[in-house]
Amino acid sequence: MALARWVGRAIGLDVPRDFCVVAICEDGTVRSAGRVPSTPEGLAMLAESLLRSDRVALEVTGSCWEVARILEAHVDRVVVVSPDDTGISSARAKTDRLDSRTLASLLWRGELEAVWMPDERCRILRRRLARREQLMRARTRAKNEIHASLQRRLQARPPCSDLFGVKGRQWLAGLELPVEERESVDAGIRQIEFLDAEIAAAERLVAQQALSWPEIRRLMTVPGVNLVCAATFIAAVGNPNRFLTSRKLVAYLGLDPKVRQSGEGPARSGRISKRGSASARWALVEAAWSAVLQPGPLHAFYERTSARRGHGKAIVATARKLAILFWCMLTRSEDYAHQQPSLTKKKLRRLEITAGAPKRTKTAAGVWSTNEMMREAELQLARQAEVSYRRMVTDQQAGAPARPKVGAGVTPERA
Repeated sequence: MALARWVGRAIGLDVPRDFCVVAICEDGTVRSAGRVPSTPEGLAMLAESLLRSDRVALEVTGSCWEVARILEAHVDRVVVVSPDDTGISSARAKTDRLDSRTLASLLWRGELEAVWMPDERCRILRRRLARREQLMRARTRAKNEIHASLQRRLQARPPCSDLFGVKGRQWLAGLELPVEERESVDAGIRQIEFLDAEIAAAERLVAQQALSWPEIRRLMTVPGVNLVCAATFIAAVGNPNRFLTSRKLVAYLGLDPKVRQSGEGPARSGRISKRGSASARWALVEAAWSAVLQPGPLHAFYERTSARRGHGKAIVATARKLAILFWCMLTRSEDYAHQQPSLTKKKLRRLEITAGAPKRTKTAAGVWSTNEMMREAELQLARQAEVSYRRMVTDQQAGAPARPKVGAGVTPERA
């Protein structure tokens, strides 16, 4: 939401690594105010020099949230903006001094749109999930190096499906390799073991935080949605009630299609915008891959879309459908209507074990050994829900009056 024109002082901060460049706009006149060190002490001195009626603007950087935390107690408001919304990155002349002056001028005129500032709980969850993702990528690189060593020596495929499981590691240990390749393989195995332990520790912290977060456990009632997907979505979105409609949430996550229209021609929709959190989009797409394998309305929606648009677009459309479903569940404080209770219990029990709970307890007896008749009954209910969804869509399509496609068919107003 854009800010109104400000009558007090507007402070613009450009935050490189070692210092902050300060500019002040007062009554429409912009002046540079030097720079301060980007340290807690330097920012504390800057905060003491500001007035309670001041507003401060800075762009999103790696340290912007800490800068905002230090300054927000001393000023009227700290506004963190996206670099894409300021036009600074495309300016012909770009320096730290000019950037700070531009921010101060735009803030004073009320032309800046603030990004959402996550609270402390969301920031902690984001950092833990980001650390887990970095560890996962490092483990993938180590595994790829081992595969490359085997390929260089023309080794045959392993006799097991998981090269890095128990049998796979025994097979690797028994291979006759040159000295340098054996050193690479052994070093990679040691690195993978270390990263496995670090990933488990990061997931334990995320699980412990999820146990006290009802919204995460609510999202896990959807078949195909695991802890990582639910936690990543909540960390990216925060409070879903800040979105008035599900359409705004879809646009925030970058799952809305781009629209191109010029002159009298109709508007055309293209690829998704990919704005916002890339990790949240990845988590929703991964969940969509699992959700479409389960019987239910999501499976029916995927098949209907896949028949018209193909598999890839159908998966992205299902991810968008999941985002809308999550918004409805969270804003209404309701669990998924077509959940499979035994599957949900298993996921929540696995969440407790990941958080550090003992694997065997009296209260958890029977969670894993679910009665086969009960499980089959749940799947039958899910199939009935899928059939009901197909019938509802067919009835809606048959009863919809035919109308000519005029104007921008991909926009709400059909301009």
